[in-house]
Amino acid sequence: MPLFKRHDATLVSGVSLTRAIMPFIMPTRTESAVYFEQTLDVTHAHEYIARRAAEDGTKLTFFHLYSYALVQTLGERPRLNRFTSGGNLYQRNAIELGFSAKKQLNDRSPLVVVKRAFDPSDSFDDHVKRVLDAVDEARSSKPNQTDKELSIFLALPRVVLRMGVALLRWLDSVNLAPAALIGPDPLYSSVFIANLGSVGLEAAFHHLYEWGNCPIFAVVGRVRDEVRPDGSARKFVTVRYTFDERIEDGLYCARALDRLRQRVERWGEPMEDAL
Repeated sequence: MPLFKRHDATLVSGVSLTRAIMPFIMPTRTESAVYFEQTLDVTHAHEYIARRAAEDGTKLTFFHLYSYALVQTLGERPRLNRFTSGGNLYQRNAIELGFSAKKQLNDRSPLVVVKRAFDPSDSFDDHVKRVLDAVDEARSSKPNQTDKELSIFLALPRVVLRMGVALLRWLDSVNLAPAALIGPDPLYSSVFIANLGSVGLEAAFHHLYEWGNCPIFAVVGRVRDEVRPDGSARKFVTVRYTFDERIEDGLYCARALDRLRQRVERWGEPMEDAL
């Protein structure tokens, strides 16, 4: 039992003995990583994107639809919104997504990372607005909170910086890391989404960071056209996941991914009862 409470999560009690021992026999995310590939039929989703553009001029991308479906799935399957820290399992207080964006679409433009909290009860349009606001803020010339913190830390001598990072790791493990420091950090999020499809690349398997507590990385690839044996043309996207298996068992995760697939592939249709 930890001595101090976390500001961003609550301790999960009553877990099975197998799950309780996992953080001790697999203390790092690297050795706890499980990899999964998912192919999504996004034909209906892209028809919706084209229809919205024609009807009201709304400029949507597949990222907007995918991230909304992910938030809805996390709201429905909350045990995926957990993380391990200091040998304990925690339930996150909010659904928070981390994602990256280029300030400009050229090789020299820096990559910026964003973190935002989302509510599963929000409408799709409200969700899109939050995403767009976050991207606009990241692409502005004004430094964000993470940039300000990094500029301060990187100005320190390297030996002091290493000691400071080690101290922050320890403080986080005992739930004493300052909220002002780790709160805006995208590596303290429910899921981090890397949208490689936005630059025309296929999905890759991403590593999990030992820093922070993000247990899931989702890498979204480019939209590709395929022709089925019956001659019908369809659009597909591959998403590759890296998952810290210490937070939940594989069956629960597989069912969550199936719900996510249903939401994306049957976009706009009513969903049946939860699995």
